[in-house]
This record gives sequence, C-alpha cells and structure tokens, in this order.
Amino acid sequence: MADNLEIIGREALAYLALKHAARERALPKSRAAIRQCANSIRAAHRQQFQSAQELLAQAADLLREMAEELRDHQDIFYAGFVQDAQKEYAEAATFVALVQEQPIPLPPDLTIDWAPYLNGLGEAVGELRRYILDQLRHQNFDRCELLLSSMDTIYALLTTVDFPEAVTGGLRRTTDATRGILEKTRGDLTVAVGQAQLQRTMLNLQEALQRHTS
Repeated sequence: MADNLEIIGREALAYLALKHAARERALPKSRAAIRQCANSIRAAHRQQFQSAQELLAQAADLLREMAEELRDHQDIFYAGFVQDAQKEYAEAATFVALVQEQPIPLPPDLTIDWAPYLNGLGEAVGELRRYILDQLRHQNFDRCELLLSSMDTIYALLTTVDFPEAVTGGLRRTTDATRGILEKTRGDLTVAVGQAQLQRTMLNLQEALQRHTS
C-alpha cells in the first residue's frame, strides 16, 4: 500500500523546489521595484520629473518580470510581496502624476490589481502632504489648494469601497490613515493662508501709516 511513497516524495520535492526557485527569483525583484518607486517619489519631490518617470518605468519592468515568472505559481504571486510592490508602484505613479497636474493612471495602465492600486492611492496622500508642506514654505497656496483637493477626492473615493479586508488588502486601515493626514493638512493650509493674509494686512497698514506720516 505504501509502495508509491518514494515516488510521492520525489515528485513533491521536485514540485516544491520549482516553486521555491520561482519565489527566490521574484522576491529580490519585488524589493528592487519598491526601491525604484521610493527613488521615483524622491525625484518628484525634487522636481526631477524625467528621472521620476524613468524610475517608474524600471519598476514597471520588474513587476512584469515577476508576473511572468510566477504565472504558473499563483499562490506565490498572491503571497503578499508582489502586492506590496504593486502598492508602492501605484503610490509612486499617482504622486508623480498629481504633482505634474496629470491624470492619475488606472490599474490597467499600470498592469496591477485593484486592491494594491487603491491602497497605493491612499498612501500617495501622505506624499502629497509632504509636497504641500514644502509648497507652503514658498507660499504657493493655489498649488496647495489644488493638491489638497486631489487628496480630498482620493479619500472620498476610498470611503465608497465597502468590502471585506481580505478582498481589499486592508484598505480600511489605509482609509483611516488617509483621513487623519487629510484633516491635518487642511488645518496646516488654513493656518498658513491665515498667517499670510494677516502679514499682508499688517504690511499694507504699515505702508499706509508711512505715507500718512511722510
């Protein structure tokens, strides 16, 4: 009855060895893609948009290679590390597009799944906050208002997605974090605009007094 156990063991080991090899090839590419996305975001913060796009293209190539290598190993593909890379790619692509006032790319454009895409949208809000704070230092209030509106729109979209966490990849946590970032940024912008208006009023008053006394 147990005569075929040796065959079973041999075939099992061969099968798992193939799966392990596929994972070992894909895992470094996931890490590399995440690194390229982070570098793309940093380049966009420095207004180096051509470099940001080139880094995004490199990340896209790595994601495509992972998808091809794991085509016959869907359990490994959906183990989590591919989705992490897809999420970072969506975040970077969204951020780079918005700071250039370009349309946000869709999942088919990026060749990624909806769950990591939506989580990436939410995480892009954090990078937009960083960008807005930098713009506030230069008093680029109109640009800040435009980006804040994009943050608000992203949050409004995420709140409409009401599915189990297993389906959305933990989107509820991302949405909750997005709300906090949005409200904090709105408060910072409101204070900054108010201070700028007060400074202008005081400067105008000072100039009026100087004209009156001269």
